[in-house]
Amino acid sequence: MINYHEAQKLIEEQTKPLIAIKLPLMETLGYTLAENIFTKHPIPMFNSSAVDGFAVNVNDLHLPSSKNPVSLKVQAVIQTGDTRKHSLKKNHTFGIMTGAVIPRNVDAIVMKEDVAEIDGTVIFKTLPKVGINIRGRGRELSKGDLVLSSGTIITPPVLGLLASLGHATVKVYRKPKVSVIVTGNELKKFSERVKIGQIRDSNLPSLLAALQSLGIQAEYGMIVKDQKSKIKKAIHKTLRKSDIIITAGGVSVGDYDFVKDVCSSLGIKTVFWRVAIKPGKPLFFGTKCKKLIFGVPGNPVAALLSFYLFIKPTLLRMMGQTEKQNIIQTAVLESDLKKRAGRLEFVRGILIKKPDGKLVVNPTKGQDSHMIGGLANANCLIHFPKEENFISKGSIVKVELMNWVEQ
Repeated sequence: MINYHEAQKLIEEQTKPLIAIKLPLMETLGYTLAENIFTKHPIPMFNSSAVDGFAVNVNDLHLPSSKNPVSLKVQAVIQTGDTRKHSLKKNHTFGIMTGAVIPRNVDAIVMKEDVAEIDGTVIFKTLPKVGINIRGRGRELSKGDLVLSSGTIITPPVLGLLASLGHATVKVYRKPKVSVIVTGNELKKFSERVKIGQIRDSNLPSLLAALQSLGIQAEYGMIVKDQKSKIKKAIHKTLRKSDIIITAGGVSVGDYDFVKDVCSSLGIKTVFWRVAIKPGKPLFFGTKCKKLIFGVPGNPVAALLSFYLFIKPTLLRMMGQTEKQNIIQTAVLESDLKKRAGRLEFVRGILIKKPDGKLVVNPTKGQDSHMIGGLANANCLIHFPKEENFISKGSIVKVELMNWVEQ
C-alpha cells in the first residue's frame, strides 16, 4: 500500500497531453490551446472614438468658457463602420459615434452630454485635453505580442478574443476518450424498480456526470455483472476505443472482485493497488501501452472521491491543463474528529465564512463511504492526516475546496 502523494506521482508519470488537433473556432469552448497566439496586427487596428460625441481639433476652441463659449459648425456625422477617410476642416467639428474612425486633424473627442447643439452648430464651454476619449491604435496590444499562451483554457472571453483576432480555426489538445464500467450483481439502473437485495446504481450516472463537467462525453458507459467473462469482454471492448477506462467496483479482496485479475489477463500492467487513504483504499491503477486504467471502489463516495482526487487531474493534464491545482486553505474545525491512525482521511465538510471573516468548517452528516448524501452536501474536504487519530474542536485544519464543474 502506497501513500497519497506517491500515488499522485505515479499517475502523473504516466500522463501526458494528448495530440493537438485543429477545430473550427466555435467548437473549441472548453478545450485547451495547444499553440501560442500572437497578434497579426495592432489592437485596436485604428484610432477610434471611445464615446458618442464631437471630434475637434483643440486649437480651434480658443480657451472656451461659460462666459465665452466657442461655436463650431458640424461638418458631418461619422458612423461606426464608416470606412471613408475624413479630414476635419478648420473651425469645424464632426459628430462621431463610439467605435468610429478618428478623422485626420482631430486630437480630442468631447462627449455629447458636455456640449449644446443648436441647428448644426455645437457650443463648447470647456477646453478638452488632447487625446481625451480617443482609443489609440495598438494601445492594448502591438503587432507580434503574445496574446494567449499554450495551455490556456478556451472560455467565452478567450473565444471572443480569438474571434477578434480572426482565428477561424484553432489548434487545441484533443480531449480524452473515456469509458466507464460499473460492476455488481446487485445493481439496477436508477430508473428501474428494485427488490430487497438490489440497489439503484449511482456510480455510472455520477461518474458520467463528472466527465461531462469536464466537457467529456464517455465513449461507453455500462453496468456489468460480477462475472469474469463479462468483465473481461467489457474491458477488452473499451480498450480499443478509450484513452482511459474507469471501472467501479470489483477491486477489493472479495470472492467476486475480479477486475484486477481480468486486467492482468488482458496484459494491463499494474502500477499500484491500494492507497493509504479513506475513502478509496482499494484504488487500482494500471497501464497498457498509452492507455490508463483506473479501478475505483464500488462504494459511491469512494468512487467519486477517487475520481476527484486522481482521475480528474489526470484528465486535465491530458487536455493540456498542467498548472491547475485544487485550492487548499486553513479553517477552524467546529467539532471533534477521530479515526484510526494509518490512513489520510478526506472528511467531507461544509466551509463557511463568518461575519468577522473567519473561516470555519464542519463535517457533514454521513461520513461512511456508501453515504453519498454527505458528499452531495459538502463543499470541501477536511484533510485528516495519516498519523493522527484525533483532532479537537477549535483546531486549525487544512481544507480542500471542491469544484465539480470546471470552466
